[in-house]
Amino acid sequence: MLATITSPSEFIEKFNRKYELVHKAYEDNFWATKMNLQGNSISELSRTKGELDEFLGDAKLLEKVQEFLKQDLSPKERRSLKTFERVFKCYIIQDPKAVEMKKQIDKMEAELEHARNNLKLGYTYKGEFHLASSVLLRTVMSTSDEEEERKAAYAGMRSIGPFVVEKFCEIIKLRNRFAKSCGYECFYDMKVLNAEGFNKKALFKILDDLELKSRPILEKARNLLAERKGKQALEPYNMNYSMAGDITKQLDPYFPFENAVDAWARSFAALGITYANATMNLDLCDRQGKYSNGFCHWPQPAWQSPEGWVPSQTNFTSLATPSAVGSGYTALVTLMHEGGHAAHFANVVQDSPLYSQERAPTSVAYAENQSMFLDSLVGDAAWMARYAYSRDGKVIPWELIEKKKRDQNEYEVFQLRSMLAVPFFERKLYELPEDQVTPENVMRIADEVEMQIQGGLSPRPLLSVPHILSDESSAYYHGYVLAEMSVHQTREHFLKTYGEIVDNPKVGKDLTEYYWKSGNSENFLDLVQGLTKKPLSGDAWIQVLQEDVEGHIKLEKIEYEKAIKAGPKFKAGETVDLKMRVRLVHGDLVISDSATDPKGLSGACSVYKNWVAQLK
Repeated sequence: MLATITSPSEFIEKFNRKYELVHKAYEDNFWATKMNLQGNSISELSRTKGELDEFLGDAKLLEKVQEFLKQDLSPKERRSLKTFERVFKCYIIQDPKAVEMKKQIDKMEAELEHARNNLKLGYTYKGEFHLASSVLLRTVMSTSDEEEERKAAYAGMRSIGPFVVEKFCEIIKLRNRFAKSCGYECFYDMKVLNAEGFNKKALFKILDDLELKSRPILEKARNLLAERKGKQALEPYNMNYSMAGDITKQLDPYFPFENAVDAWARSFAALGITYANATMNLDLCDRQGKYSNGFCHWPQPAWQSPEGWVPSQTNFTSLATPSAVGSGYTALVTLMHEGGHAAHFANVVQDSPLYSQERAPTSVAYAENQSMFLDSLVGDAAWMARYAYSRDGKVIPWELIEKKKRDQNEYEVFQLRSMLAVPFFERKLYELPEDQVTPENVMRIADEVEMQIQGGLSPRPLLSVPHILSDESSAYYHGYVLAEMSVHQTREHFLKTYGEIVDNPKVGKDLTEYYWKSGNSENFLDLVQGLTKKPLSGDAWIQVLQEDVEGHIKLEKIEYEKAIKAGPKFKAGETVDLKMRVRLVHGDLVISDSATDPKGLSGACSVYKNWVAQLK
């Protein structure tokens, strides 16, 4: 029993080991249920989640930690115990009724996620029902030349809300009761305080400022789209197509899905990013029953144990349909994003696994900053000139990049406003009096927020956003907004400091040293300021949105030509050493494994390419 240990050093060591066990048990079940693996069990997921919550919420262990902190300790022991105290304070529930509420919430969330994962989602077009994930529905809305098909796909997206809303309302009520019983204003306030270290009011002071500054840019962009493509282009099922339908198809040959893993690996290797001997499971393709959102989780957090280095184990998934137009581009962005998460958490070098796990007190914005910075590179001409190649080895032509930027750059504010809509929606939900949390009100508020923040109904209805349903990711989305602010500030810093980002190993080195090694031992805002030498603000993001298109294209063409001349640091198919074992899987099927393939990762990628070819 941990509570009976009298030695601080023994307590610290055994606490870390116990945390590893309960963390991994839950994460293994999380992966099994989300991937719909054979033998997966919702009851086991709920049980192991309960055990993890119970361990982190053990008031007796907090008392023990606080007793130790009164003693004469080494600096290392004091630091570890202060971290334990900080973690416990995010999870300790004093009220027995609140403990029972938390168990009930976990059970309800698991049931809703199971139902959502098994929803036969799709759309009816020309009298035929087409089974489709939410990702594929959005792809159809972006690429189909038939407005009626796009409209049908949008109806499919809208169908998610009525399916989840009744159960979701009960979860909202219970989450709020739980948070209030723990002394918080509401569930949203609790989540923000625990993860970010500041309250909901402080958060929305930042978000309100960004909303205000970006509002005129949104109005200008919507007017411009209507002027160029007609008012019908502003319909939610037409917006993405109007902006990207044609260009998405033209880009598609230069982003073959089967080459995505190789391009990601070579790009990260050229940045000097490695994974400290981690293991990664990659499940990239969509299938029935699979969770409807990409994610990256860590059953084994990386840490420096008394016996030596413990590398991370990463589970990473996306929802690609290889035959769909745009799937290769989407897969690549997802790989860069989730691979960024994995690189970050693989390189946390601290003396407890608590520093390298993604839950509170790890800042949401801190976690998302890494991944979003790295996926932003795919939009750079310097990156595309090195890595966007067709199956027959032809590089993406400049004319296509120019068209993409002309078609899309003036509409980038739509992404900002789409991101903002989620936290504004969730804030309204958790500020509602309980008797007003009804399916009708929640669906009405969703539409109202879309209209207010995005200027019209959204191609991605708010109730289709999977984050809001799950405990880990609910009241979380503000982190993406803060992270995107940081992404632009970080990009600005690197470009001013080094002149280039793509294939620059100094970037990987700085990310590791300034952002990754510390884990959650340091405050997100301090880390951003430490690297960029400026407090976090949305100024760099707003500046990008206001940038003159002609000037931007001129600079991008220069970077494209330089990149064509230089080429990628590692050629296609070339073996790179990311210091990581990569297992490419599809549910229970292991397709290839870099540890067992004689050619390592390049060989595993080759096997995977052949497997993908059989799907078409």
